Amino acid sequence: MMRQFFVLWISVIVGFSGLVNAQVAAEPVETEDEAPVEAVETDSEDAENIAPIESDEVETSDAETPATLVNIKEPGDGPTVVVPLEGPVTKAQFVFLRRALKEASAMQAGAFVLEMDTPGGELQTSIEMVDALQRSGLFTVTYINTNAASAGALISLGTDRIYMAPVSAIGAAAPVSGGGEQIPETMNEKIVSYYSKYFRSSAELSGHNPDLAEAFVNKDKEVIIEGVVISPKDSLLTLSPQEAVREFNGKPLLASGIAKDIDEVVSMQGLSTEIVNIEPSGFEVLAFYITLFAPLFLAGGAIGAYMEFKTPGFGVPGIIAALCFLIFFAGHSLAGLTGHETIAVFVLGLVLILVELIFFPGVIVVALLGVLMVLGALFWAMVDHYPDQEFAPMDPSIFLTPAINMGIAIGGGMLIVFVLANFLPRTRAFDRLVLQSSLPGGGSIAVDHGMTGHSEALSEGMTGRSLTLLRPSGTAEFQGRVVDVMSEGEIVQANLPVRIVARRNDHWIVAAIPDIASGSED
Repeated sequence: MMRQFFVLWISVIVGFSGLVNAQVAAEPVETEDEAPVEAVETDSEDAENIAPIESDEVETSDAETPATLVNIKEPGDGPTVVVPLEGPVTKAQFVFLRRALKEASAMQAGAFVLEMDTPGGELQTSIEMVDALQRSGLFTVTYINTNAASAGALISLGTDRIYMAPVSAIGAAAPVSGGGEQIPETMNEKIVSYYSKYFRSSAELSGHNPDLAEAFVNKDKEVIIEGVVISPKDSLLTLSPQEAVREFNGKPLLASGIAKDIDEVVSMQGLSTEIVNIEPSGFEVLAFYITLFAPLFLAGGAIGAYMEFKTPGFGVPGIIAALCFLIFFAGHSLAGLTGHETIAVFVLGLVLILVELIFFPGVIVVALLGVLMVLGALFWAMVDHYPDQEFAPMDPSIFLTPAINMGIAIGGGMLIVFVLANFLPRTRAFDRLVLQSSLPGGGSIAVDHGMTGHSEALSEGMTGRSLTLLRPSGTAEFQGRVVDVMSEGEIVQANLPVRIVARRNDHWIVAAIPDIASGSED
């Protein structure tokens, strides 16, 4: 029964930890500091609402000093490539962007335009996107239509020009945890200090005001230009289109213009009117959906694995389980939600469990270690942590949501496994799920097939002894005859007394005799 417990445990955890996981690390965060368009409270005259201050109170900002490190690029004569960046910023989005940049370079594009509408997403992925854009050598443009919040704002700063739709917003890029909670103060200071400087240098390289980049991330950054307070202290910077295009020192604050669509961006920037749209491929779209429906694949794999273990041979449940796990891990590897290390730990844990069940039955240590590795891999896949965050000490709050999800998964999974264990073996559908032709004629010992041909002489209530492990199928001996039998779902050890309790679909159903079994052990 101990092995049965391990199988029950693994099936529960693998299947339902995903079902109750409300969001993954790639999911965008919407907080008071990171709202989309609503975070900008302006009207059509927003540019006039930026508060001026008296000249004798001005603390000169670095914004008044021209950038010294600027990677000056100009549009080419090739076609204008337009690529959508919609929804959360995830690893799958980066894979798509990288492919689009390669295609644009191959066709010698004159400009690469990102049409952006994102509420934010993964910080590390935004860094990878900025790096790819700035290394591409292409003249890059971001058209914000309509949101460039959080990670979207930082990606925009990595492009050479920024244009905004009439109703849009950019900014509010303070780091928060994947669940929307505030990061502990010490850790938050480290993250803000590092990433504000990183994106400051990125903005400067692209010819944008580096102070704005820092003010997007750091609420303590005050930006004053020509005596005008652009971003007051203790407030994250968010800009409307009208504020972003206001000129200071003879150049726009951030955005080069306000455009109602891509065609107007092309016209205003003087790009080629030959427009080439690059859309996500079928495989990339599939990766997005795999990420969305990952809990269902986990559940299907766990239930299929449990049903396969309870049926003789290899049948449909085993095929379904293998496909579900393959899809889950393939999709998550592409989307960057689960690294290869986590997958390796998960697979190694399953191997240890199988080794215990097949080669060392009754040895608890091996299977227990496998269970812990599987649980750890699944749990870590749900933990949202920053790439530069030290392993220890970590904020305990980041483990709260995965722990709750795992607990709910155990309860829900145990309920379904209980139903399957008690009712499925009694149904005709149980036998249809098994590829009977794949079964050998007997168990792990030689069987006299001449004797099995007389199984019709058996009857309910007859007692005998199991010759092989019944899991649930195997062989047993009754009055000197060896026959193929099945238990009612439980695992029966070899060399135990059993009783025939029923004949179902040409199978003799047996059950262990508890009193005799326990007596034989004394």
